[in-house]
Amino acid sequence: MSISPVDIDIVRDTAVTITFEDDVVCTFPVASLRAACPCAGCQGLRERGEIAWPRPGQGHDISVVHAELNGAWGLSIEWSDGHNTGIYAWTVLRGWCDGGAR
Repeated sequence: MSISPVDIDIVRDTAVTITFEDDVVCTFPVASLRAACPCAGCQGLRERGEIAWPRPGQGHDISVVHAELNGAWGLSIEWSDGHNTGIYAWTVLRGWCDGGAR
C-alpha cells in the first residue's frame, strides 16, 4: 500500500483532503478528525468510554487553525479549540480511508 501523500488540501472548517502517491484521494471531515485525535490524552478518554471531542461544555464547531507536516510520517493539526498534540500518521489516515475504524 502506498502511504506517501503528494497533495494535501485543507478547507479549514470543512475537510482535509489527501491525495496519496497511488492517486487514491481521501477526504476527512474536520469534525471526524478532531473526534478521532490520536494523542495519548484523547486515546485515554476513548479507552475509558468517554468522548474525546466535543467535551462537556464545548461547542460542536471546529476548524483547523494550523497544520504542518510532522517529518515524513504524518500531519500535525492545531484545532480551533486549542488542542494541538495529535499527530495523524499517513498509515492511520490511509487505513481510515480504506475502511478502517476511526
